[in-house]
Amino acid sequence: MTADETDLARKRRARRMARLLTEAHPDAHCELDHRNALELAVATILSAQSTDKGVNQVTPKLFARYPTAADYAAADRTEMEEIVRPTGFYRNKADALMKLGQALLERYDGEVPGRMADLVSLPGIGRKTANVILGNAFDVPGLTVDTHFQRLVHRWEWTEETDPVKIETAVSKLIERRDWTMLSHRIIFHGRRVCHARKPACGACTLARLCPSYGSGPTDPAEAAKLLKGPRAAELAELAGVPAPAANTATATARAAAGKDDTP
Repeated sequence: MTADETDLARKRRARRMARLLTEAHPDAHCELDHRNALELAVATILSAQSTDKGVNQVTPKLFARYPTAADYAAADRTEMEEIVRPTGFYRNKADALMKLGQALLERYDGEVPGRMADLVSLPGIGRKTANVILGNAFDVPGLTVDTHFQRLVHRWEWTEETDPVKIETAVSKLIERRDWTMLSHRIIFHGRRVCHARKPACGACTLARLCPSYGSGPTDPAEAAKLLKGPRAAELAELAGVPAPAANTATATARAAAGKDDTP
């Protein structure tokens, strides 16, 4: 991390960046479609090594076929594997879902618990998944340390930790607890739309002046703006004070009108 930055200065910078993320991504939300805690738990298990879009294409049929924990516990393995096959690793995922249903029946009367210690004891649910469930189904603040989250907090030099649990602990000391869940969504949106893994849109990023890694991607505004993704690419460019390329604007408008956003 920046050698001459104190812990207090880092916290203040992190919170300024968090406020800018709030302005940049007012549409940030959990992109796994769900109506209750069980559906979210199932969707998060399916999301491993798959995209949210891919999971959302599978879950309507899955949720209709298995509305309760008891249904998962009693599922026909072959049938379930066939339904979840498009998400990849379908045998392991079907096994995890059946075991999840059984564990919920045996230990929690078929209901998804709302405590971290209970959630991480369930088949297929680790700490990251548990934080997704707690934050979005139970309104219990949590930080979801996925690949986007790890990449961005390292670029921003919020922490040097590499272990997800240690990253979560470090960031929790910088940002107020009430903001943890939404911060996670906003960081994920920023990672998908602006701060890409290989070529971040540095010259079209609203966080540029606060980012120690500015220059990792193109700094030319016109070139950087071409890298912006998602239905709000033109708005993100405007927020950063750079012109949005016509192609980006037209594509974003068309996708927004169709209600689509397939950014990975």
